[in-house]
Amino acid sequence: MKKKEKQLSPLEQKLNNWVAKYLTRIPFIQKIFFVDHLRTMIHAGLSLTESLDTLSKEIENKKLKAIIAEIKQGVEKGQQLSEVLAEHPKAFPPIYVKMIAAGETGGKLEESLEQVVTQMKKSQELTSSIRGAMIYPAIILVAMGGIGIMMVTVVLPKLMELFKEFDAELPLATKVLIAITNFMSDVTYLTITIILLIGIIAGYIFTLKKSPVFRHAVHNFNLHLPIVGQVMKKINLARFSMTLSSLLKSTIPIVDATDITADTCGNVLYQEALHKAAEKIKTGTSLSEILAEHYKLFPPMVTEMVMVGERSGEIEQMLTELSNFYSNEVDKTMKNFTQVIEPVIILVLGLAVAGMAIAVIMPMYTLVQNF
Repeated sequence: MKKKEKQLSPLEQKLNNWVAKYLTRIPFIQKIFFVDHLRTMIHAGLSLTESLDTLSKEIENKKLKAIIAEIKQGVEKGQQLSEVLAEHPKAFPPIYVKMIAAGETGGKLEESLEQVVTQMKKSQELTSSIRGAMIYPAIILVAMGGIGIMMVTVVLPKLMELFKEFDAELPLATKVLIAITNFMSDVTYLTITIILLIGIIAGYIFTLKKSPVFRHAVHNFNLHLPIVGQVMKKINLARFSMTLSSLLKSTIPIVDATDITADTCGNVLYQEALHKAAEKIKTGTSLSEILAEHYKLFPPMVTEMVMVGERSGEIEQMLTELSNFYSNEVDKTMKNFTQVIEPVIILVLGLAVAGMAIAVIMPMYTLVQNF
């Protein structure tokens, strides 16, 4: 006899729906899957409603499944696909919605979906290369932190007990190490330190989000950091050229395209520069002239290629070449990033170990001399 599935109570059902809606994250790869398969089905001759119905059954992510069901209902009521997608900005950012809207207006929905997929894949590759390069340094720093805490709280306290029994005057390095060890091995002080660190980090994140002046200062400082600053510039330039190229290929007006592109840049200085550029373009000023005013953000190569594209009428092609160039530069830099940062990590680790060794060995040397 087949066992009946347990029926969820109304409260359990509401709780499941709330978790799926607010706590479940939609992986970016699932979004690519949705848009790519929607394009494939439309190309195969299926209607938009039939394609959405099929995809709602194939998608595993519950949150995306629910969104697709809402999109299908909206399309059945006569709404445009872009109009319904615009109701879910967290799942489908404005850049993709605008590209699809442009395709619907020109009767080229399939082509616009293909451009969206290309844009999403390029964005995913760029993000993956950045995240991949951060894994190694993050693991090393976590390991160093863990070993350091273990040494200060477990190993060194036992050695420090021996030094306290010395009649001889302890070196300054040893006194400092004893003070640090006593502080870190005290549960109360350690708890207070952790709470303070969490408070400082939380305060920094909150201020960064809420204070435009503070965010501008931090982002400006980031761009002037050695090595890291250049990497950040390349990432922002890659996103700028990649996004603007895709939007212009979708026949979106350059004013709107520039304005949308601004929001895809991670650094607020690039966002402000491009938002201002969108306003100036309305007055008849060319994009290349405006970018040349921000020469610290947009190198001469960028402004010159944009200028050539404007004059030849092939700005999309020039931007695509810029996108490929900076994407490759970011990829190369990220692959070599571990080689660049590894000596720095080794140097810091070496100094820490050397300082600890001096603080431990010097009292022993003094004790031997006294004997």
